[in-house]
Amino acid sequence: MASNPNPFREIGPTTYLCPIPSVLVGCADPENGGKPNLITIAWTGVVCSKPPMLSISVRKSRFSHELISKTGEFTVNLIGQELCEAMDYCGVKSGRDVDKFAEMKLTAIPAPGLETAPAVAEAPAFLSCKVKQVIELGSHDLFLAEIVQVSVADRYFREDGSIDEEAMNLVSYVHGKYRALSDVMGFFGYAVASPEAKKRRGLKEGK
Repeated sequence: MASNPNPFREIGPTTYLCPIPSVLVGCADPENGGKPNLITIAWTGVVCSKPPMLSISVRKSRFSHELISKTGEFTVNLIGQELCEAMDYCGVKSGRDVDKFAEMKLTAIPAPGLETAPAVAEAPAFLSCKVKQVIELGSHDLFLAEIVQVSVADRYFREDGSIDEEAMNLVSYVHGKYRALSDVMGFFGYAVASPEAKKRRGLKEGK
């Protein structure tokens, strides 16, 4: 039997980029006393380092799309495993119908650098973002935003001041499923790092 010269199966043009972050985006309703709201977003990513910027894509029909458009700001809250169910809930329920913070027993707190958009106190970290541009794409609009501040919970700082992301137990999104991240497999530049540098960074031998 001849071997298949192309051992791949085409599944059509779809959003099969994975893993990707799955986050809670915080926003507020300026016409309802700044009432806080949350939406689960998987279409997000860093787009620039100077200035630090990221993007989120939101369906035009979503309540949060309306709120972010009005206020021009939002927070991106990282999600640990203990918040996974709350994150899923906020992706299937609308802020038009329920108070997501109250239903999921989450705490809305002010976000440094922003006027209205709340952050989630229970999150391991969050990014305060101000919208710079909105690009209409199709089903979703792309909000390009500058990251004006990053806040990390005190409990995730090591004694040397570095951040222990592994302890956050962060969650990723893999084509409709939430997945826990695995052990550290390397660090930026480890492919060309010296054995001493690898040992200093805690990599096991053979990596």
